[in-house]
Amino acid sequence: MQINSVLISGASIAGPALAYWLDRYGCAVTVVERNAALRPGGQAVDFKGATHRKVLEEMGILAEIERRQTGKTDLLIVDDGGTRLATIPGEFIGGDVEILRGDLSEILYERTRDTVEYIFGDSISSLTETATGVDVEFENAEPRTFDLVVGADGIHSIVRRLAFGPESDYVKHLGYYYAVVGGSPVSNDAAETRERAVGLMYNVPGRMAVLGGSKAPELYVFASGPRDYDRRDVEAQKQILVDAFAGVGWQVPEMIAALPEASDFYLDAIARVAMDRYSTGRVVLIGDSAYGNTLGGFGTGLGIVGAYVLAGELAAADGDHRIAFEQYNIVMHRYAKVARKGSAGPFLAPSSPLRLWLRNATFKYSFLLNMMMKMTDNYANDVDLRDYPLPPS
Repeated sequence: MQINSVLISGASIAGPALAYWLDRYGCAVTVVERNAALRPGGQAVDFKGATHRKVLEEMGILAEIERRQTGKTDLLIVDDGGTRLATIPGEFIGGDVEILRGDLSEILYERTRDTVEYIFGDSISSLTETATGVDVEFENAEPRTFDLVVGADGIHSIVRRLAFGPESDYVKHLGYYYAVVGGSPVSNDAAETRERAVGLMYNVPGRMAVLGGSKAPELYVFASGPRDYDRRDVEAQKQILVDAFAGVGWQVPEMIAALPEASDFYLDAIARVAMDRYSTGRVVLIGDSAYGNTLGGFGTGLGIVGAYVLAGELAAADGDHRIAFEQYNIVMHRYAKVARKGSAGPFLAPSSPLRLWLRNATFKYSFLLNMMMKMTDNYANDVDLRDYPLPPS
């Protein structure tokens, strides 16, 4: 290809997936990640349908994902006393195959670390496009110039802010926050005492708490307007969660009390990214930075497919980024339309007793559940992938 060097910001899922393809196509790829190392754990992510399977098989990672999958864990919706109100089947939650986000990130990193340059503990501070490339300054490393720069750095994308404009222009808060808590002794003890690997889900209006299965973290969702807090201050974020669930019954008091013992904690808003185009000049976005919709159920699949399409279009255009980016925009804007709709917040934490009852009733009637599952399958497969040039093995 005509391009030689590519900088990717973000080492979670979409970034290493794109690095895998570009490396195979002969590019010199650098991935910069602001965290000091890969983030372990996290919530479960899933893949479903022929489109996702095609990409994972061509990457050669499907078998490893299946080996490390969490399994299809049913989620039992319970009341204060633990009585089951409804069951969300594992097939609905986990697609065809489900895996912890941290495990998937590790698989992708293992496939690329020997031939891709990874820079951890650093971040991009400025981008200046020239006629022949993009001059990049980092917070720590020396300035460098790359042919292309890719933002795969999530909903709070630094690349999007630098190249497109402020986050407020593209990210809409959807009225909820969520928290993922890994390694809590309450979750570990609860999983060991249950007869099989099921999760337990409890609601009061506007709030949800989940004790996961044997491998899954705790998950909390709560209604809230936008909050101003330091995203690097974990203790302050934990206090936000404590305050949000004060007075909630069931096992929530024990879960909240065990927060100091948890090994992993992440809190963020449920939000949606809305963009008409994912590229400008020599800069392009993939994954949640371009088409994120938090907890919407399609983000990981969109990121994996987006990486495949972007790399394939660059190869098909022999590295002409103008042609490749245009085709990528067309394909992914159509495929990512599901991410521009709705929000997971009202489904996970309905705002009233009536809405809670209606949500639970959905899983008591098979015809409603089948309609929902068919709709998600259609979204997952709603793209015709080109047969791109085969990269060297």
